[in-house]
Amino acid sequence: MGNEIDASFLGDDFNGYVFRICGGNDKDGFPMRQGVMVKGRVRLLLSKGQKTYRPRRNGERKRKSVRGCIVGHDICVLALSLVKKGEKEIEGFTNVNHPRRLGPKRANKIRKLYGLKKTESSLLVKNNAIRRTFTSASGK
Repeated sequence: MGNEIDASFLGDDFNGYVFRICGGNDKDGFPMRQGVMVKGRVRLLLSKGQKTYRPRRNGERKRKSVRGCIVGHDICVLALSLVKKGEKEIEGFTNVNHPRRLGPKRANKIRKLYGLKKTESSLLVKNNAIRRTFTSASGK
């Protein structure tokens, strides 16, 4: 996990594309875990705040099976993120633009997103906030 791979071996459409391995699951559905340097599965004692575990009680810890971060032959799902775009557009992947559905709520984070200065008016920050549009069943 974390390595960047050249995607040209996938075909001519992927020439120039570079992907980063973000995660995945093995053949039985166990998730890959960053920092576990093995190819197979290990059983880790997980507590609150760690990935792949949500405690049901206060202070609860549980031993769960997770997959190491090294890609092996029994990986079924591999999560990739695009690092560098190639020459050709890939239909449905790089040719569509998805606008942000939700944005930051705090004023300083809105300023950081749009590159605004602290001295600018708060009205400018309010106008740049990304709001969720919602229509109810009655049409309001």
